[in-house]
Amino acid sequence: MRIAVPNKGRLHDPSVDLLERAGLHVVDGADRKLYADTVDPEVTILYARAADIPEYVSDGAADVGITGLDQVRESETDELVDLLDLEFGACRLVLAAPEEGSVESVTDLEGGTVATEFPNVTRAYLDEQGVDADIAEVSGATELTPHVDIADAIVDITSTGTTLRMNRLEVIDDVLESSVRLFAREDVVDDPKVEQVRTALSSVKTAEDKRYLMMNVPEENLDAVKDVIPGMGGPTVMDIAGEELVAVHAVVDEQSVFETITDLKAEGATDVLVTEIERLVE
Repeated sequence: MRIAVPNKGRLHDPSVDLLERAGLHVVDGADRKLYADTVDPEVTILYARAADIPEYVSDGAADVGITGLDQVRESETDELVDLLDLEFGACRLVLAAPEEGSVESVTDLEGGTVATEFPNVTRAYLDEQGVDADIAEVSGATELTPHVDIADAIVDITSTGTTLRMNRLEVIDDVLESSVRLFAREDVVDDPKVEQVRTALSSVKTAEDKRYLMMNVPEENLDAVKDVIPGMGGPTVMDIAGEELVAVHAVVDEQSVFETITDLKAEGATDVLVTEIERLVE
């Protein structure tokens, strides 16, 4: 099975890192190579431009792909199935126009021009809004086009909005919320190896905001400690030989660890150990 992964840019390192944490360690994945093996002899990595990955998966050059939802929507490859939100590379495609200009809503673009690197997404959005406007496809510096009379507005990616503000542009409407996803062709969705990869990646994402707590607790305090732990179901309790203590293990949300430890200590828990979790298969 081939997994198409961005070969460079801001999505490359997080994608490769996620695969590594999921146990799919890349073997001999030197720069500028098209393919790389993994520790699983049945899985190969295909490096490609993020924008080309939907087409590669659709055409069968790869079975699954890691790329942004914006790239999939732009490619118009409808047969791809969204298997998993990988929760990085978050951004928005927005409609923006010059501050204090004549465009205050999408309807003001009737008969106007919109510049964008995403003509297919933009056309679908305008059609949905019932607005007839021309689209000027550009390959960069989209934010400059309204100031040189190429377009009345733009559809472009923004993460923080800083670039738009620097170019005196304001957001008129949200066009698309995007993040990096795991996609597959419809004909391989039920393949056991595809499900194995999806589960491995999902287990890493599930574990990211969880922590594993281990502690010793006096037997008479066990019920009180159980009430404190906001874990995933009941904690695991094990007897300690020769002691009037039990060992308690539990998985808790990272954001609750600080308060939970304080409460556990108040209920008699000792030797509290907190560790990260690499993977958590639910």
